[in-house]
Amino acid sequence: MTTDTLQPATGTNRTVVHTTAILVIILISYFMLILDNSIVFTGLPTIQREMHFTQTQLTWVQDAYTLTFGGALLLGARAGDIVGRRRMFIIGLVVFTVASGLVGASPTGWWMIAARAAQGIGSAILAPTSLSLITSTFTDRDERSRAVALYSAVAGIGASLGMVVGGVTADLVSWRAGFFLNLPIGAVMIVLGVRYLVETRRAPGRFDVVGALTATIGVGALIFGVIESSTRGWASPVTLTAVIVGLVLLALLVVNEWRAEQPIMPLRLFRSPIRSSAYAIRFLYLGAMMGFFFFTTQFLQEVFGWTPLQAGLGFLPMSVVNFAVAVSVPRLLRRVPAAWVLVAGAVLTAIGMWWLAQVHVDSSFTTGVALPMVLIGGGQGLVFAPLTSFGIHGATASDAGAASGLVNTAHQLGSSLGLAVLVAVATTATAGSDAAAVVARTDTALTIATVFLVASAVIAVVVLPRADVRER
Repeated sequence: MTTDTLQPATGTNRTVVHTTAILVIILISYFMLILDNSIVFTGLPTIQREMHFTQTQLTWVQDAYTLTFGGALLLGARAGDIVGRRRMFIIGLVVFTVASGLVGASPTGWWMIAARAAQGIGSAILAPTSLSLITSTFTDRDERSRAVALYSAVAGIGASLGMVVGGVTADLVSWRAGFFLNLPIGAVMIVLGVRYLVETRRAPGRFDVVGALTATIGVGALIFGVIESSTRGWASPVTLTAVIVGLVLLALLVVNEWRAEQPIMPLRLFRSPIRSSAYAIRFLYLGAMMGFFFFTTQFLQEVFGWTPLQAGLGFLPMSVVNFAVAVSVPRLLRRVPAAWVLVAGAVLTAIGMWWLAQVHVDSSFTTGVALPMVLIGGGQGLVFAPLTSFGIHGATASDAGAASGLVNTAHQLGSSLGLAVLVAVATTATAGSDAAAVVARTDTALTIATVFLVASAVIAVVVLPRADVRER
């Protein structure tokens, strides 16, 4: 499939070139965002040494990003509906690009974590408006399905390729180079976005500030409590207070959204078991995958003694298979129900994750790491396209932004909260920094990640086949 076949049924006189440019801008910008979400993983050991981070502080290099990303996503989606999706897309690009430069220039650890949080805010604006622009531009079902499939392929390929790019830049130049790469790419996308993107019709309304604050602070407090439990323990006043505050604020979020005239998270979107299941599956799946990236890259460097470059290249088995499978999914979905493609992907990923969880000090790379990665890459390549389609399935035009925001919110909250849980459990179970301790933490985390994946597959089997959604 080529992007030349993607033409929006909007009744305008846009040329195929213009249409292709719109899709390319959206996909490249989203690819940069997803790439950056994983590019940091391969450089984690180097970052830890240079910034003098503890294991818990190191987790915040990723969680600061995914926390603000996930927490502000719903507000970012609503802002696109009210202010205009093109305008918010450009604003998100500017914030993300500038913050990337600040991460690369970080002189201290607190600066880096703060800049990563700023990156997350830019991503929270950019991600939902990207998917919303696709759904509003491509109104024909076939064309939208192909565009969503490409968008979903970017999500999977960007995450795995980020490990390779991060390893290459960290070893040959510096871990900072991966972030500086965003500066020229972001600048070009901003210029092209101003030139080609067309503003959408603005919806009258106002921002649900209470909803945005309770969502962001509530999730942040909950994640902070889970992370701190690994060093302070669950009985610590700090841990208990953070968790309780988080749960209370999230409960207030639900109450507020029930009463708000224009909520950032319309509860009616959860009435569909298809969409609700898609959000739950995405949450579990991304929690498992972030744990996979976080612990595997440290295993390769701390146990195998590999350089960041070698560790990055070590993810190639996954990246290559992921790409090959992802680009074939649109054709596969024309013949096989999307639910069963999703189930097959989740099961394949679970098998690969369980296999990788058996790795030990004397494991060979081929049988202990590479072959499991092939299964994980194939599974991930199958999962994202149908999962994204299910997440926006049946949403009305007025709810397109909110549905897109929930898809990305589930993605990022799964990433941040799932990683926080895996780090907390693995760190609590095994202390120390020697190779044996790294192996034990890796095995523990990936075993729990396998449970997440099995749960996602069970949900998919129980609920989604009833939808029989096909990408025809």
